[in-house]
Amino acid sequence: MECGSLETELIPPALIIVLAAVSGYFSLIETALIESHRGRLEKLSEEGDSDAKTALEMTESPAPLTVAQIGITCTGILAGVCAILTSPTIAAHLNLSIFPAAAIALCVTTFIFLLFGEFLPKQAAKREPEKFLLNHHKTFRFIVKIMNPFVAMLSTVAGGVGFIFGMNLTKNDTVTEDEVKDLIEQGTEDGTIEKSEQEMVGRIFDVGDETAYSLMTPRVKIIWLDLDDDLEKNLKIVQESPHTIFPVGYGSLDDCRGLIYAKDLLDAVLKSGRDINLADLIKKASYVPRTMESFRVVEKFRSSGITEAMVNDEYGGIIGFITLYDILSEIVDINSVEEPEHQFIKNKDNSWTVDGLCDIDEFKERFNIETLPDEEHDHFQTMGGFLTSRFGYIPKVGEIHDWNGFRFKVKEMDGVRIKKILIKEL
Repeated sequence: MECGSLETELIPPALIIVLAAVSGYFSLIETALIESHRGRLEKLSEEGDSDAKTALEMTESPAPLTVAQIGITCTGILAGVCAILTSPTIAAHLNLSIFPAAAIALCVTTFIFLLFGEFLPKQAAKREPEKFLLNHHKTFRFIVKIMNPFVAMLSTVAGGVGFIFGMNLTKNDTVTEDEVKDLIEQGTEDGTIEKSEQEMVGRIFDVGDETAYSLMTPRVKIIWLDLDDDLEKNLKIVQESPHTIFPVGYGSLDDCRGLIYAKDLLDAVLKSGRDINLADLIKKASYVPRTMESFRVVEKFRSSGITEAMVNDEYGGIIGFITLYDILSEIVDINSVEEPEHQFIKNKDNSWTVDGLCDIDEFKERFNIETLPDEEHDHFQTMGGFLTSRFGYIPKVGEIHDWNGFRFKVKEMDGVRIKKILIKEL
């Protein structure tokens, strides 16, 4: 018979269906291995579930995932061969030439494989990955044992090829920050992680990128005690301040002598009354460079048993003061609970009066600005610093600078520091 017997004609299509089912099985296992939550399997394993222990071992080994991927690839190739074998039958029944018939066969086979060999199994496995892995791990473990010699050979060949091209394929991949964030986001969507916990983890990564300079209290905001002043004046400063630690200097912080703790001062006053010498209460101050990363600052605090340090620049001058509270408050986002009203004041003409010490990140967020010019190069952190950088000199009250559709006007100066800025959108 020209087209062969009916049974012969049905063999390739039947094989395609079988191969699609096999590919679907491998896709299901692959997705279950990738999507299964390690924590859930560990919990079941600790509760005595032997299946969970075996499934957990499979997720930790690269071999099962490799076998699943090999299975998907091989079934796809075999299905393509079967599709080609069905093309003469299609050509005969539809009175087509062999090439259009082959195209039809490949399109139909591809659709069947995408639907039953990829999409449906993966969607099912994503919903309950641990359940599918626990139900099928024994069968698949047997398949992995059979395939182990081939996988080992393939890994060896791949390693050799990788070596030729300068790639180390045996090196374990490190988990990136973005991957951790993706996992946290997935956990939030699943309901296993609270939204507030996700936000806190995000802030931990953000704080990790910060330096002592960006987290410190700038020098102009430091509340400090001057040894040239009388005791009563310094006691009043301590009494009216919410802080418990005070840098101490002679005349200015350029001559910083150390730190005084409010507790030590209170103890001394209670014991000796006003007959005390502040210099006797001074503790040695620690110093960190402005470029030190925040977590290195935390490590310095931990190793030395302190919770605060003076921040100096490359010339040794004091430019700020940083405490453990400054770093932790960024992580728990204490400062966002109530934004200081003086930072942004909207005027009747739709302009804004902005404090010169306003953080540039707050300015960018409020006005939807991605980046500021020379932000990285000039190392400014405040709006006053940004505007001084744009002028290129210490400006005077009333001077104006236009940039990117904004007009900045120096409204008030405090010595050489820009204290108030008037901002208007052009």
